Amino acid sequence: MTAWVVGAAWGALLATPLLLRARRQRVAARAALLRVEPARAVSVPTTGRSVFGRVPTGVVGRVARGWMARRRAGADDAVLGAELPVTLDLLGVAVGAGCTPYLAVEVASRWAPPRIAARLTAVVRACTLGASLGQALDELAAATPRLRPLTDALMASDRLGAPVGPALARLAGEERAALRRRAETNARTVPVRLLFPLVFLVLPAFGLLTLAPALLSGVAQR
Repeated sequence: MTAWVVGAAWGALLATPLLLRARRQRVAARAALLRVEPARAVSVPTTGRSVFGRVPTGVVGRVARGWMARRRAGADDAVLGAELPVTLDLLGVAVGAGCTPYLAVEVASRWAPPRIAARLTAVVRACTLGASLGQALDELAAATPRLRPLTDALMASDRLGAPVGPALARLAGEERAALRRRAETNARTVPVRLLFPLVFLVLPAFGLLTLAPALLSGVAQR
Protein backbone atom coordinates (compact mmCIF):
# COMPACT_ATOMS: atom_id res chain seq x y z
CA MET A 1 0.00 0.00 0.00
CA THR A 2 2.80 2.39 0.86
CA ALA A 3 4.48 1.70 -2.48
CA TRP A 4 1.26 2.51 -4.37
CA VAL A 5 0.80 5.77 -2.49
CA VAL A 6 4.41 6.86 -3.05
CA GLY A 7 4.23 5.92 -6.74
CA ALA A 8 0.99 7.82 -7.27
CA ALA A 9 2.39 10.90 -5.52
CA TRP A 10 5.55 10.91 -7.63
CA GLY A 11 3.52 10.32 -10.80
CA ALA A 12 1.26 13.29 -10.08
CA LEU A 13 4.27 15.45 -9.26
CA LEU A 14 6.03 14.57 -12.51
CA ALA A 15 2.90 14.87 -14.67
CA THR A 16 1.93 18.38 -13.49
CA PRO A 17 4.66 20.27 -15.45
CA LEU A 18 3.84 18.26 -18.58
CA LEU A 19 0.15 19.11 -18.36
CA LEU A 20 0.86 22.80 -17.83
CA ARG A 21 3.28 22.92 -20.78
CA ALA A 22 0.80 21.10 -23.03
CA ARG A 23 -1.95 23.54 -22.07
CA ARG A 24 0.25 26.53 -22.97
CA GLN A 25 1.21 24.96 -26.30
CA ARG A 26 -2.44 24.25 -27.12
CA VAL A 27 -3.45 27.86 -26.42
CA ALA A 28 -0.52 29.14 -28.52
CA ALA A 29 -1.45 26.83 -31.41
CA ARG A 30 -5.07 27.97 -31.40
CA ALA A 31 -4.00 31.61 -31.30
CA ALA A 32 -1.72 31.02 -34.28
CA LEU A 33 -4.62 29.46 -36.21
CA LEU A 34 -6.79 32.46 -35.46
CA ARG A 35 -4.09 34.82 -36.74
CA VAL A 36 -3.33 32.87 -39.91
CA GLU A 37 -6.83 31.86 -41.02
CA PRO A 38 -9.43 33.73 -38.98
CA ALA A 39 -12.23 32.83 -41.39
CA ARG A 40 -11.71 29.10 -40.97
CA ALA A 41 -10.63 28.94 -37.35
CA VAL A 42 -13.25 27.57 -34.99
CA SER A 43 -13.09 25.92 -31.64
CA VAL A 44 -11.20 22.64 -31.53
CA PRO A 45 -13.51 19.65 -31.04
CA THR A 46 -13.23 17.64 -27.89
CA THR A 47 -11.92 14.64 -29.84
CA GLY A 48 -8.54 16.35 -30.15
CA ARG A 49 -8.75 16.60 -34.00
CA SER A 50 -8.40 20.07 -35.57
CA VAL A 51 -10.86 21.50 -38.08
CA PHE A 52 -8.28 21.22 -40.87
CA GLY A 53 -8.14 17.42 -40.77
CA ARG A 54 -4.75 17.17 -39.19
CA VAL A 55 -3.45 14.30 -37.12
CA PRO A 56 -5.01 14.14 -33.65
CA THR A 57 -2.98 16.06 -31.14
CA GLY A 58 -3.18 15.02 -27.53
CA VAL A 59 -1.49 16.41 -24.48
CA VAL A 60 1.33 13.90 -24.53
CA GLY A 61 1.72 14.21 -28.31
CA ARG A 62 2.15 17.99 -28.22
CA VAL A 63 4.65 17.84 -25.42
CA ALA A 64 6.58 15.01 -27.06
CA ARG A 65 6.71 16.72 -30.46
CA GLY A 66 7.88 20.01 -28.98
CA TRP A 67 10.51 18.27 -26.89
CA MET A 68 11.75 16.21 -29.84
CA ALA A 69 11.93 19.26 -32.13
CA ARG A 70 13.97 21.21 -29.59
CA ARG A 71 16.19 18.20 -29.00
CA ARG A 72 16.83 17.72 -32.72
CA ALA A 73 17.60 21.40 -33.21
CA GLY A 74 19.96 21.41 -30.25
CA ALA A 75 21.71 18.24 -31.42
CA ASP A 76 22.12 19.61 -34.94
CA ASP A 77 23.49 22.88 -33.60
CA ALA A 78 25.94 21.01 -31.37
CA VAL A 79 27.19 18.89 -34.29
CA LEU A 80 27.62 21.95 -36.50
CA GLY A 81 29.51 23.70 -33.71
CA ALA A 82 31.86 20.73 -33.38
CA GLU A 83 32.45 20.58 -37.15
CA LEU A 84 32.89 24.32 -37.64
CA PRO A 85 36.53 24.73 -36.44
CA VAL A 86 37.76 21.97 -38.77
CA THR A 87 35.86 23.51 -41.68
CA LEU A 88 37.27 26.95 -40.95
CA ASP A 89 40.79 25.50 -40.90
CA LEU A 90 40.14 23.74 -44.21
CA LEU A 91 38.88 26.94 -45.81
CA GLY A 92 41.86 28.84 -44.46
CA VAL A 93 44.27 26.29 -45.96
CA ALA A 94 42.48 26.47 -49.32
CA VAL A 95 42.56 30.27 -49.36
CA GLY A 96 46.20 30.30 -48.29
CA ALA A 97 46.99 27.99 -51.21
CA GLY A 98 45.60 30.58 -53.63
CA CYS A 99 41.97 29.54 -54.01
CA THR A 100 39.24 32.09 -54.44
CA PRO A 101 36.38 32.01 -51.92
CA TYR A 102 34.26 29.98 -54.36
CA LEU A 103 37.02 27.45 -54.98
CA ALA A 104 37.67 27.26 -51.23
CA VAL A 105 33.98 26.45 -50.66
CA GLU A 106 34.13 23.82 -53.39
CA VAL A 107 37.17 22.20 -51.76
CA ALA A 108 35.53 22.30 -48.32
CA SER A 109 32.35 20.72 -49.71
CA ARG A 110 34.43 17.66 -50.60
CA TRP A 111 36.60 17.32 -47.50
CA ALA A 112 34.73 19.03 -44.66
CA PRO A 113 32.85 17.05 -41.97
CA PRO A 114 29.54 15.63 -43.26
CA ARG A 115 26.94 18.06 -41.88
CA ILE A 116 28.69 21.21 -43.06
CA ALA A 117 29.87 19.50 -46.26
CA ALA A 118 26.24 18.87 -47.23
CA ARG A 119 25.41 22.55 -46.75
CA LEU A 120 28.46 23.73 -48.67
CA THR A 121 27.55 21.31 -51.47
CA ALA A 122 24.17 23.07 -51.68
CA VAL A 123 26.03 26.40 -52.02
CA VAL A 124 28.16 25.03 -54.86
CA ARG A 125 25.06 23.60 -56.55
CA ALA A 126 23.26 26.95 -56.31
CA CYS A 127 26.26 28.73 -57.86
CA THR A 128 26.32 26.13 -60.65
CA LEU A 129 22.66 26.90 -61.39
CA GLY A 130 23.40 30.61 -61.80
CA ALA A 131 23.26 32.16 -58.33
CA SER A 132 26.13 34.29 -57.16
CA LEU A 133 28.30 33.16 -54.28
CA GLY A 134 26.96 35.99 -52.11
CA GLN A 135 23.35 34.96 -52.74
CA ALA A 136 24.08 31.31 -52.04
CA LEU A 137 25.90 32.18 -48.82
CA ASP A 138 23.03 34.46 -47.77
CA GLU A 139 20.61 31.57 -48.19
CA LEU A 140 22.91 29.29 -46.22
CA ALA A 141 23.13 31.80 -43.37
CA ALA A 142 19.34 32.23 -43.33
CA ALA A 143 18.76 28.47 -43.27
CA THR A 144 21.56 27.71 -40.76
CA PRO A 145 22.29 30.69 -38.46
CA ARG A 146 25.03 28.68 -36.76
CA LEU A 147 27.17 29.11 -39.90
CA ARG A 148 26.68 32.87 -40.23
CA PRO A 149 30.21 33.77 -39.01
CA LEU A 150 31.65 31.57 -41.76
CA THR A 151 29.40 33.01 -44.44
CA ASP A 152 30.05 36.60 -43.34
CA ALA A 153 33.80 36.13 -43.65
CA LEU A 154 33.51 34.57 -47.10
CA MET A 155 31.07 37.22 -48.33
CA ALA A 156 33.34 40.03 -47.12
CA SER A 157 36.20 38.54 -49.12
CA ASP A 158 34.03 37.89 -52.18
CA ARG A 159 32.42 41.35 -52.27
CA LEU A 160 35.17 43.58 -50.92
CA GLY A 161 38.31 41.61 -51.73
CA ALA A 162 39.35 41.60 -48.06
CA PRO A 163 41.86 38.90 -47.04
CA VAL A 164 39.83 36.09 -45.55
CA GLY A 165 42.66 33.93 -44.18
CA PRO A 166 43.22 35.85 -40.92
CA ALA A 167 39.48 36.12 -40.34
CA LEU A 168 39.03 32.36 -40.77
CA ALA A 169 41.92 31.64 -38.40
CA ARG A 170 40.46 33.99 -35.80
CA LEU A 171 37.01 32.39 -36.14
CA ALA A 172 38.49 28.90 -35.79
CA GLY A 173 40.21 29.93 -32.56
CA GLU A 174 37.00 31.47 -31.21
CA GLU A 175 34.96 28.38 -32.06
CA ARG A 176 37.46 26.09 -30.37
CA ALA A 177 37.40 28.27 -27.27
CA ALA A 178 33.58 28.19 -27.32
CA LEU A 179 33.63 24.38 -27.62
CA ARG A 180 35.97 24.15 -24.65
CA ARG A 181 33.74 26.42 -22.57
CA ARG A 182 30.64 24.38 -23.44
CA ALA A 183 32.43 21.16 -22.51
CA GLU A 184 33.46 22.64 -19.16
CA THR A 185 29.91 23.87 -18.55
CA ASN A 186 28.46 20.43 -19.31
CA ALA A 187 31.00 18.84 -16.97
CA ARG A 188 29.94 21.17 -14.16
CA THR A 189 26.27 20.27 -14.63
CA VAL A 190 26.84 16.53 -14.20
CA PRO A 191 26.43 16.59 -10.37
CA VAL A 192 23.17 18.52 -10.75
CA ARG A 193 21.82 16.02 -13.29
CA LEU A 194 22.72 13.17 -10.98
CA LEU A 195 20.43 14.60 -8.31
CA PHE A 196 17.32 13.53 -10.23
CA PRO A 197 17.95 9.76 -10.12
CA LEU A 198 19.28 10.09 -6.58
CA VAL A 199 16.23 11.92 -5.21
CA PHE A 200 13.46 10.38 -7.30
CA LEU A 201 14.74 6.81 -7.69
CA VAL A 202 17.44 5.82 -5.20
CA LEU A 203 16.02 7.42 -2.07
CA PRO A 204 12.42 6.20 -2.57
CA ALA A 205 13.72 2.69 -3.32
CA PHE A 206 15.91 2.83 -0.21
CA GLY A 207 12.93 3.90 1.87
CA LEU A 208 10.71 1.15 0.48
CA LEU A 209 13.34 -1.54 1.03
CA THR A 210 14.45 -0.48 4.53
CA LEU A 211 11.80 1.61 6.27
CA ALA A 212 8.63 0.09 4.85
CA PRO A 213 9.34 -3.50 6.08
CA ALA A 214 10.19 -2.22 9.56
CA LEU A 215 6.96 -0.18 9.71
CA LEU A 216 4.86 -3.08 8.42
CA SER A 217 6.40 -5.52 10.90
CA GLY A 218 5.76 -3.07 13.76
CA VAL A 219 2.13 -2.64 12.70
CA ALA A 220 1.71 -6.41 12.37
CA GLN A 221 3.10 -7.02 15.90
CA ARG A 222 0.50 -4.67 17.36
